[in-house]
Amino acid sequence: MNYIVLDLEATCWLGKPPKGINEVIEIGAVKINGYGEVKGYFSKLIKPSVNPRLSGFCKKLTGIKQEHLNTADDFVKVIEQFHDFIEIDNEDYILYSWGNNDKPYLESNCKLHNIETNWLSPFVDMREKYLSFNGNRKKSGLKHIVESEGFEFEGDQHSAYVDAYNLSKIFIKYLDEWYI
Repeated sequence: MNYIVLDLEATCWLGKPPKGINEVIEIGAVKINGYGEVKGYFSKLIKPSVNPRLSGFCKKLTGIKQEHLNTADDFVKVIEQFHDFIEIDNEDYILYSWGNNDKPYLESNCKLHNIETNWLSPFVDMREKYLSFNGNRKKSGLKHIVESEGFEFEGDQHSAYVDAYNLSKIFIKYLDEWYI
């Protein structure tokens, strides 16, 4: 069994998206086996197709530069690479993320690009699970939780890879608590 701890960044605006969809622009993930050993890392930018220009808000929040997205692979190619990373055809896996936004973003982007979504199950909201076994806390942001668990938050928030990497520390610490 592999556990895939992931985070996404998506196009964002202060208001609604100009063409009605937030597109995934970055996937970061850490693959962990049943012994809590890190088996691999994944980090890819994705070129958006519906709203190809990032808003100033999104650039500031994520630190992603327009010129990097302009040369990135499209969603279909990155999802194929992600499927290879999680070993979708060869291994059992469970997807984990912090909060309940990542799965709907992946579902809507898969539908946009005519990609099956059955690979998105099972998908676990680690924040909800963490708060249920570790007590409700007023501050449940990832950086706060990582630091309150005694880890240093490494890197800049709102980078999919950085957030997935830091989230993996919590996952490994509580390895036996995440089962669904």
